[in-house]
Amino acid sequence: MKLRVTTPLAIAVDAENVGHVRAEDATGAFGIQPHHGRLISTLAISVVTWRNAAGAEHHVAVRGGVITVGADLVEVATREAITGDDLEQLERDVIARFHNEEAVEQAARGGSARLEMAAIRRIYDYLRGERAHTVIGEEASDG
Repeated sequence: MKLRVTTPLAIAVDAENVGHVRAEDATGAFGIQPHHGRLISTLAISVVTWRNAAGAEHHVAVRGGVITVGADLVEVATREAITGDDLEQLERDVIARFHNEEAVEQAARGGSARLEMAAIRRIYDYLRGERAHTVIGEEASDG
């Protein structure tokens, strides 16, 4: 079986003769062996582990993504992937960084959504003819 992990900018893993792949989605960890049935799932921020034919284990930390399993090909498309042979270091440092960055991005998206909704309300009020008489935090004068 073949494993390919890609990001928008690079191919992070392109491994041949893979005997086993372990990945994780929202429901938990799962394994894939050669001749596995077709599968598509969204991955959690996690470490994907694979074993080659000789039994050597390798790891890649992924920042979420999509995994597809075909006839003899497992493909992972992710925003960011970092390979490493030290599983503990990947889980401790890289996965923690991915989770922190995700939290910052979610906070930014929340702030952006609030600003967008405020702008939409202002436009709606204006179009209805109910022009607001406030200027960001203070009353505007009528005269």
